[in-house]
Amino acid sequence: MHEDPSPDTVIEAIAALRADGYTADYVLVDGVLSADPDCPTCAVGDAVVERLYRFEGDSDPGDEMIVFGLLDPASGTRGTLASAFGVNADPALSHHLVDLHRRFEP
Repeated sequence: MHEDPSPDTVIEAIAALRADGYTADYVLVDGVLSADPDCPTCAVGDAVVERLYRFEGDSDPGDEMIVFGLLDPASGTRGTLASAFGVNADPALSHHLVDLHRRFEP
């Protein structure tokens, strides 16, 4: 079986997820994932992490990013969530992102 190579950049990761049907652009606000007004919302605790890409900043810690491919099991909506991690992480998002990461089983 041939596996696709891992993307080298956040843009490539998001493009690969889009090509695989992750169409919503999620943002996380107060523990709820939302996209555009026509997209159903999803509690972050209910989201299923189907794909995960982590990018380390080789020369700049400001380049540390994580990209999730998420599924809302209630609506079947798939989308992406990208965020900084490490020293540049938003403290309000950090504990939610850690919980998502811990539930990820490749």
